[in-house]
Amino acid sequence: MQSVKTVRVEVSGRVQGVGFRDWVRNLAVDRALTGWVRNRRSGSVELLLHGNAAQVDLVVQELWIGPPASAVSNVRVEPSLPFDEGGAVDLTSFVRRPDA
Repeated sequence: MQSVKTVRVEVSGRVQGVGFRDWVRNLAVDRALTGWVRNRRSGSVELLLHGNAAQVDLVVQELWIGPPASAVSNVRVEPSLPFDEGGAVDLTSFVRRPDA
């Protein structure tokens, strides 16, 4: 049986205006993960990853690399439930959310 994991992540550095959200979305979809990604007013990118624990961990590791134009300075990860301020997260896809 595969274990399931949900984490909320904040990525800091040069991560806006460099294709980071689309890169994250493609990475998550390729690994069959669900959740969301969005820009924060602070200049960071926030995401929620849900799915196979090993795949979630791999994506979190890859966040430190980012797409070619990015420069990641920090990746903060905290355990989460598949819920957020808007209620239950759509666990059937990985989407870009509006900026927050």
